Amino acid sequence: MKQLTFTDYEYSNRKRKTKRDEFLKIMNDIIPWNEWVAYIEPYYYKNKTGRPAKGIETMLRMYMLQSWFNLSDESVEDSIYDSYAFRTFMNIDYMTDQAPDATTLCKFRKMLVDNNIAKTLFDAINKCLEQHGHIMRGGTIVDATIIEAPKSTKNSTKTRGPEMHQTKKGNQWHFGMKTHIGVDAGTGYIHTVTATPANVHDITEAYKLIRDDDGVVYGDSGYLGVKARDEIICNGNKSLIDFRINERPNKYRNLPEGYAREFEKLFERRKSSVRSKVEYAFLIIKRTFGYRRTVYRGIAKNFHRLLVLFGSANLLMCARSGGLRIT
Repeated sequence: MKQLTFTDYEYSNRKRKTKRDEFLKIMNDIIPWNEWVAYIEPYYYKNKTGRPAKGIETMLRMYMLQSWFNLSDESVEDSIYDSYAFRTFMNIDYMTDQAPDATTLCKFRKMLVDNNIAKTLFDAINKCLEQHGHIMRGGTIVDATIIEAPKSTKNSTKTRGPEMHQTKKGNQWHFGMKTHIGVDAGTGYIHTVTATPANVHDITEAYKLIRDDDGVVYGDSGYLGVKARDEIICNGNKSLIDFRINERPNKYRNLPEGYAREFEKLFERRKSSVRSKVEYAFLIIKRTFGYRRTVYRGIAKNFHRLLVLFGSANLLMCARSGGLRIT
């Protein structure tokens, strides 16, 4: 058992815990750290000479803090020294150890990206959720959101991100990338994630978000016509899916007053009531984790961060629903 310090005794007498404390306590309890460390261990560097490498779990905890709170390498290092909640989550005793520096974290993150560890962790989370009955089968909700990218050209190359593109949504232009997700229609957990430049239409990624055993798919009006796509028609399972796509609002508004208009309005409202579950996933990513803008150049690195965040969002939703012990 870890010996308590004077600081631990002092903080234990606080009248209330902050939201940060509660969030980190939830994530610390629900993440299977030993399992995640085992996934990373084959790719982790093993130095036989020089300074001993930091423990995998320590580096992983630091990387998760960076992802959840949208911090730079230097900022997360400073925050660990400044914040008692961060220090407690990291399990660091300053009497015997120090927090990893920003350069060490940068190298660790590059190792994760190069070996696509985020996809492994995301799949492991979903497999565990499915085994414990938290993810159902039979229906999917598809949607996409734009992640803005810096528009400035004040950098070493004097250019914008080469893989980012601009697109028009409504009457406003956006520059960046899109993340497309497939959400379980029964429970709201994210089961599939893809990423593209912002100018790629939602409908072109829809077939990647649909599971082979899905019987019904929900989506907004951006997915109208998806059932006529070659990727759907030529697939024996997906061609049989019941696509419940929301019509554009002006369809029922142009109908004359009466039973037909009210029925159409009610039918669209029922589809929207199911489809709205997908918005909660985006709320966690953009509000809870603060990931509204890209933090790296290129889609691959940002997609890696998104997989980590969507996997964490599934864990957070599971914990909030009372299914804390899934490991």
